[in-house]
Amino acid sequence: MTDVLILGGTGWLSSRICEAWLDAGASVTCLARGGRPVPYGASLVAADRGAPDAYAAVAAREWDEVADVSSRPAHVAAAAEALAPVARHATYVSSVSVYARDDEPGADERAELLAPATGDADDYGRQKSAAEAAVRRAFARRAAIVRPGLIVGPGDPTDRFGFWPARFALAGEESVLVPDAPEAHAQVVDVDDLAAFIARLGGARFVGAVNAVGDPIPLEGLLRRIGAVAGHTGAVVAAPPSFLEAHGVGYWAGPRSLPLWLPADAAGFATRSNTAYRLLGGALRPVEETIARVLEDERARGLDRPRAAGLTREEEREILAALAG
Repeated sequence: MTDVLILGGTGWLSSRICEAWLDAGASVTCLARGGRPVPYGASLVAADRGAPDAYAAVAAREWDEVADVSSRPAHVAAAAEALAPVARHATYVSSVSVYARDDEPGADERAELLAPATGDADDYGRQKSAAEAAVRRAFARRAAIVRPGLIVGPGDPTDRFGFWPARFALAGEESVLVPDAPEAHAQVVDVDDLAAFIARLGGARFVGAVNAVGDPIPLEGLLRRIGAVAGHTGAVVAAPPSFLEAHGVGYWAGPRSLPLWLPADAAGFATRSNTAYRLLGGALRPVEETIARVLEDERARGLDRPRAAGLTREEEREILAALAG
């Protein structure tokens, strides 16, 4: 039986990775604080990753595979150093945010990376770059680096994708505000497709870096498909970027934003090459299936609940009124 150690296992993605390995028949241990349960069938080793002896219990035995998703370089480096002598292979889940440029459509894994973060620099892309470097340094030719783009699916805590199915469903016959950005794209990968791929690479002991991203979809078309699945029958009102910016509407994520919308100079962020992902067996389920899964989850969680990303319905109405006026 394959012995797998998941560093985490209780968060959104890491729990899905744990479940993917369990589905593959592996014996899975999760190292986490223990504040949340691990998936059924996995074992928990409770530990604080910031403690000096965080990995003592798991470094005393051998592992076929170690998977880590952390974006804290110090945690990733300490784990890699402690576990490299006892692990046959490691998979680190990084991000396409490690790339130095976002203006090159179709760029692949050979694109230049950001300089690794040093000290306590609070820069997500550079933190992931530093973590990648630590894993490669410790495991050398025994590590896979997976670089997802936008991860979507049921349970997503970021609200970046879930905002849209919920908003279209909530609006019903009313208007929905969208950005007038015909050149904008989105690339999504379903969390369960990604988790299965991560387990697949670990089982094959793949070495190298892979962009785990979906096919580029025009944002306008993606929002149209989301509206159709959500049963929206109202108007879709497109506002110019300059108007949105003037009214304090942000890009991509966070409060008072239109999620998934990117600046025009970031055209490469959502159009990266996924050729390697597909060649290595990465699945991409139909986007309508993912939209339906997310919508069902959003209905269960509450369409009008407070969100980590997006305009509130009241903010949207105010901007629609200003646009009409």
